Amino acid sequence: MDTPDLPVCVAALYKFTPFADYTVLQPPLLACCRAQGVKGTLLLAHEGINGTIAGSDAGIAAVLGHIRALPGCADLDVKFSRAPAMPFHRMKVRLKREIVTMGVADIDPLASVGTYVAPADWNALIADPETIVIDTRNDYEVAIGTFEGAIDPQTNSFRDFPRWFRERRDALLGQGKEPKVAMFCTGGIRCEKSTAFLKAEGVDEVYHLKGGILKYLEEVSPADSLWQGECFVFDQRVSVGHGLVPGNYALCHACRRPVSPEQQAAPEYEEGVSCPACFTERSEAQRAGYRERHRQEKLAARRGAAHVGAVMSEES
Repeated sequence: MDTPDLPVCVAALYKFTPFADYTVLQPPLLACCRAQGVKGTLLLAHEGINGTIAGSDAGIAAVLGHIRALPGCADLDVKFSRAPAMPFHRMKVRLKREIVTMGVADIDPLASVGTYVAPADWNALIADPETIVIDTRNDYEVAIGTFEGAIDPQTNSFRDFPRWFRERRDALLGQGKEPKVAMFCTGGIRCEKSTAFLKAEGVDEVYHLKGGILKYLEEVSPADSLWQGECFVFDQRVSVGHGLVPGNYALCHACRRPVSPEQQAAPEYEEGVSCPACFTERSEAQRAGYRERHRQEKLAARRGAAHVGAVMSEES
């Protein structure tokens, strides 16, 4: 990461570990985050913890220390990046049935998961003609960047992935010797479940990018990279590029889709109100509401107060 001058530390984290009673973990974790001035979203479930938080270096270190003291979290997986300003409006610790929602019963990444592939070894795997590369993210994420040659499932939600794979299994894998399947996602958590799912479906050679796209963009130089475009992230930075530097996309606050610089120049784009992708999906009355919300946000920003807006979380 070559952005040490940016003041805000951003930590994306997850850990699959069984919490006997995850509800009792919520109040002290939320209190710790608030005491440290940390904002973002953390999800707690019986299967573990997931989320992204941002704050000062000291604040993030204190919260990570708290999380690492939770049962089974000593080796918590964390990806760090930096931002020029706080990318979240508030701090939430939410209780969920799953920390990443696939909706398939009995999928346990602790019992069976794909083979991890380090970013330094990923290029060789996906360049192999006998490897099928699948992007497990949603359509709006894939649209702004993906790996060369990757299959886009064109899903609206991670919950759609199991059905997509089952419907296309024969076409993807063929009738003879099964190819290797390499999968990737933003930070690695969706692949924990998608690779476990494929293993449960009887697919033997399943691999996934350890640390996800974020770790790849952090460690692999642009000259050696097979990544094309930018990577969508679930906070107000919207996207990052190589070295995890903030990208060039804005966020449409009406539909939550990323908006390219070209789309921002279109007449259908109005900051905080609409973009070319959602202009025909919303009524003028709805846009009037978004316009007033955006006005209130700008007023709050001028007063130096936080305006409570929508919270983004990766497939929560």
